[in-house]
Amino acid sequence: IVITNENAQVQIIKPEMTGDKVVASAHSRYLAAKGWKGSRKNVPAAYLTGYLAGKKAIVKGAKNAILYTGTRKYTERMAAALKGVVDAGVEVPADSETFPPEDRIKGEHLSVKNDVNQFKSTIDGEVKA
Repeated sequence: IVITNENAQVQIIKPEMTGDKVVASAHSRYLAAKGWKGSRKNVPAAYLTGYLAGKKAIVKGAKNAILYTGTRKYTERMAAALKGVVDAGVEVPADSETFPPEDRIKGEHLSVKNDVNQFKSTIDGEVKA
């Protein structure tokens, strides 16, 4: 999970002897293409980016994963992306107490509102098992 100054990116990677293989990847620019308004790096955008990556990983046969952040500290946006991966159905060892509250995932704290459930439905319709 990487949160940059403008976007969120989530990758599910499988280690192999010949080198790591990217099983699934999602970028928050996908949300902008679907009509997302406002920041692509906020908590709801990170959650949906994680959800998209998780759905893609499930379709490709990945059932579980672990979080690797490198040297970056674990932030609320990372936690939101991780919750998205978990909500998509990928098993990840994580304490649910570290996840942001539901009102923050839905973006109720933001001035620019997006319907998170509508975007989840769009993802579910486009990424089918």
